[in-house]
Formats: sequence, structure tokens, C-alpha cells
Amino acid sequence: MLIRYATEKVLGSLPLVLLYVLCFTELNFESLFYVQFFSFNLNAMLIYFWVLKSPHTMGSGHIFFANLINDVVLGLPLGTSPLTYLVLAFVATYIKSATIHPKLTTDWLAFIPAIFFSYMVNLFVIVKFSDLTIVYNDILRNSFFTFLFFPIFYYLFNLYLITFQRKDA
Repeated sequence: MLIRYATEKVLGSLPLVLLYVLCFTELNFESLFYVQFFSFNLNAMLIYFWVLKSPHTMGSGHIFFANLINDVVLGLPLGTSPLTYLVLAFVATYIKSATIHPKLTTDWLAFIPAIFFSYMVNLFVIVKFSDLTIVYNDILRNSFFTFLFFPIFYYLFNLYLITFQRKDA
């Protein structure tokens, strides 16, 4: 009984562990497979899905702290990534409360304004508070592929949610 409970707790917290691993290491598709054209934001998809479907798994404090570490790893002004992803989480929270019958198509289409507002906050903070150069084509490509690949990760995350997380948690 105790082993089963501990296993459920460990497996139930894997999305949070994945968030911290992604923020500590800044793993992405480009660095793993040496592909320059494709880049997508797995952090955004991870945060959006789990805040939308299971908000108790990934809270705002974890999102803030993990992405504060991400700023240190990337050398961005402190607070850029946390603000970006908290805006994404707040949009996901609003969508969760406004949606009556959530399904893939509504969540996917609602992901567009979530990405838009979070990237606008990101760009605003970088432009106003740093001297970093911004390549707008890279941001546009990244947001396009993040939107395009969202259904694939939605399916994988949903499969994980159904398999490893309890409904009453």
C-alpha cells in the first residue's frame, strides 16, 4: 500500500520534474538533434497543458522559480522567463474557467492568444530592460512550430495524465 502510494506520487510529479530539467539544462529540439530550422517551446506546451488540465500538478510558484533558474542559465534579465510563463499560465487558467467542454481543438485554438501574450511580455521585457539582440524570424518560427506541435504533445501529456495520475488528486 505504501509502495503504491509512493509510486503514484513520484509518477504524478514527473511533469514538474520535466519542467525543472528543461529549465536547468535548456534542452530543446535544436540542441538534441542538431536541426536548425525546427525549434519549439516545450516549456510553453508543458506549462499550458498542465495548468489547463491538472493545475495542482504545476503551481505558479514552481513555474516562477523554475523559470527564474532558466533566466540564470540563459543569461537573460531576471524575471523575463517567469513573467512570460506566468502570463501563459494565467491565460490557461482563464481558458480553463471559461471553457465548458474542453477538447483538443478548443485548447489548441486558445493556445494562440496564450502564446501571443506571453511572447509579447517576453519581447517587452527584453527590449526595455536589456541590450540583447532579437531575431524576430526566430521568434515567429518558434511560435509557429510550438503551435503546430501542440496536438502531438497534448496527446502524449493526456495519455500520461490518464495513465499515471489519479482523478481524485
